[in-house]
Amino acid sequence: MKTLKNAILVLLALLISITTALVVYGFYLKPKYEGKVPLKNIQKETTVYFDEFGVPHIYASSSKDAMEVLGYVHAQDRLWQMELMRRIAPGRLSEIFGSVALKNDKFFAGLGIEEASAKAIASLDKNSPSYQLTMAYLDGINQYIDEGKTPIEFSLVGVKKEKFTIKDVYNIFGYMSFSFAMAQKSDPLLTDIRNKYGMNYLKDFGIDGSFNTTRIKNAKEQPQEYVAIANSVASLLDQSPIPPFVGSNSWVIAPQKTKNGKVIFANDPHIGFSEPGTWYEAHIVTPDFELYGCYLAGTPYPLLGHNREYAYGLTMFENDDIDLYQEENNPYDSNKYRIPTGFTNYETRKKIIKVKDSADVVLNVKVSRHGPIMNDMIDGLNKEKPVAMSWIYTQQPIQILDAVYTLSHAKSKEDFHKGVALIAAPGLNVMYGDAKGNVAWWATGKLYKHNEGVNTNFVLDGASGKDDITEYLDFSKNPSAENPAWNYIYSANNQPEPIDGFLYPGYYLPEDRARRITQLLDPKSNWDKESVSKMIFDNTSIVTPEVVKNLISNVNYNVLSKNEKGAITTLKSWKGSNNLNDVAPTIYNKWIYFYLKNTFEDELGATNFKQFLGTHIMKQIVAKQMSNINSIWWDNIASKNVKETRRQILSKSFKEAMASLEKQLGNSVPSWTWNRVHVLEHQHPLGKVVALRRIFNVGPFEVPGSNEVVNNQFFDYTDDAKYVVKGGPSTRRIIDFSDVENSWSILPTGQSGNPMSSHYSDQAELYNAGKFRKMKMNKAEIVRTSTKLVFIAK
Repeated sequence: MKTLKNAILVLLALLISITTALVVYGFYLKPKYEGKVPLKNIQKETTVYFDEFGVPHIYASSSKDAMEVLGYVHAQDRLWQMELMRRIAPGRLSEIFGSVALKNDKFFAGLGIEEASAKAIASLDKNSPSYQLTMAYLDGINQYIDEGKTPIEFSLVGVKKEKFTIKDVYNIFGYMSFSFAMAQKSDPLLTDIRNKYGMNYLKDFGIDGSFNTTRIKNAKEQPQEYVAIANSVASLLDQSPIPPFVGSNSWVIAPQKTKNGKVIFANDPHIGFSEPGTWYEAHIVTPDFELYGCYLAGTPYPLLGHNREYAYGLTMFENDDIDLYQEENNPYDSNKYRIPTGFTNYETRKKIIKVKDSADVVLNVKVSRHGPIMNDMIDGLNKEKPVAMSWIYTQQPIQILDAVYTLSHAKSKEDFHKGVALIAAPGLNVMYGDAKGNVAWWATGKLYKHNEGVNTNFVLDGASGKDDITEYLDFSKNPSAENPAWNYIYSANNQPEPIDGFLYPGYYLPEDRARRITQLLDPKSNWDKESVSKMIFDNTSIVTPEVVKNLISNVNYNVLSKNEKGAITTLKSWKGSNNLNDVAPTIYNKWIYFYLKNTFEDELGATNFKQFLGTHIMKQIVAKQMSNINSIWWDNIASKNVKETRRQILSKSFKEAMASLEKQLGNSVPSWTWNRVHVLEHQHPLGKVVALRRIFNVGPFEVPGSNEVVNNQFFDYTDDAKYVVKGGPSTRRIIDFSDVENSWSILPTGQSGNPMSSHYSDQAELYNAGKFRKMKMNKAEIVRTSTKLVFIAK
């Protein structure tokens, strides 16, 4: 007995020792938020105040000193995120994750981002402020790498720290640009449908732009091989450790419609959720410069920002800047392909992908005049039928560094406009408001035209030249609005009105959010920060009640069960809200899933149907196709000698939805509240390991919102018991120029990417509740409420 007792005491002591060691180690790894740090290459002492949410307020004697310090503090909170971001575009994830990341690496290494980055860097003016301050930022990161603490993730996966270079900055911007694009998800699928079933099957898809009725106003042959592209690219983006950009809301209200007679700016870019989140906030003050910005990991200038003079942000334009071309190999020499004047040689790029715990993989990518051959980059394509990807980002001059520098250092609206014009890709709606009362938006991107009749929703003919780009448009032809007569500007990823009679092709989102935003903005002329904050967290769709009417009209109420009648009654009284205690969205979204499945899966097949659910085209279809009683899609091609009707498909879908909900949630319809099924967990790349989930992931949470409401907490349609939220507002920002020092922001989890930091998840509850915190700019308040970290010149 005594021996057992001693053994227990020894084990207990060992457990206490291990726990103590882990606590000490965790404390050691925490970011340093106070004290003193020696730093090379700064001229004078620089002070950083970290406010109660961990946002650094950097007070420096020069911009160069400020950027050195920004790089250092950014790295101490987000070095692991920076490491992942810089590895995606050049195809270097396999070095740390092994062969599980090989498909991702082969694809991105073949895209040509790294080559385009090198070309852009070679032409940079090394004496320009944008270059000099970038190098100072990178030097700050590298000093932290040399002298700071190593994030725990580096130790767990066994990766060594490496110095950052300007090429990493460009590669990060390149990945961001690709994640905006939708053509590679949609064009192959549409081509597959056309080739299998004919153009009649695409009438309900609105690919002519006819579904985009709420438009932003201007104030000025082998089908299966193609769909493999869509499936592969969608899978790669979904599994990426860094989430893609997918949508966004923004509106800027002119003084004529605000309570205090000053511009109010609102923006919430929609991005896939992750831990850490996308943005890192920092406030820089020098004798001649001030900016409060939101930064991507590893980039020196913020894509979202404001100061006392102006504010800017972005949404996705959703224009089409990727075209796919079917090339034609020379039948006698596979190293040659047909062009309009004969045959020419492919360019060949050789890439070596290093794989952890395995041999290197050699990737040989052929490149045609249109772009890289995707058959070399992804599985499932016939090597004899090469498909090239033509992408504006890698084909036009990349001036992204000068562009974002100019946006963040503009002295006037005209100066800011010059920065916007430098962005060839990605397509963005850049939103602007200032203290002088100006409101504006400009669509970025090098827009272009094809010959009349060429439909870029399909894979194009690469051999003849007839489907090639015929004209690049001057930036003056890009959609825009400056100080419009209706006294606000907005964007919800919806299609702009035509310019010179030309409707820009793209992959725009449905009108739900756009209609709701204009419905709220139009009648009201006394907006203030509080009312805008309620609007940015709005969970109501004005489109879904219209869809519900159509659904219900196709169901015979008299033959329904008690529960089914209860569900119909709930839907009839629904006003389109998606709050935690609402029951209707639970019923509605399950019904929509089965409607889509019973309507489209028979033609598409299970794999392609799943891919279809991830496209913007699917979101456009629901309201319009359902209202078409003669739609060719209603008939189930698997049922011989029977032609199904809309009424049969929608009734069957309702029955299946109810059976599924009863199985998953029980027989009490009033208990089917939205909070039980709509859940969010912010996933860290290492949180997929069960043992590490509690350490690295944040959540799960029950959250309001839904697909295509202003509070766009989006998810995939599925028959699963839970709608797992994939993404949503990556930040919510409200800048009120009547009280700019007290403007508001919120992040989905926290400012730091270090799980040992107290700021890893300290904003999550506020975010989920639709609350905000200050973006402080008053120095006295900052000093009074912050910790102090002083950087001393070495």
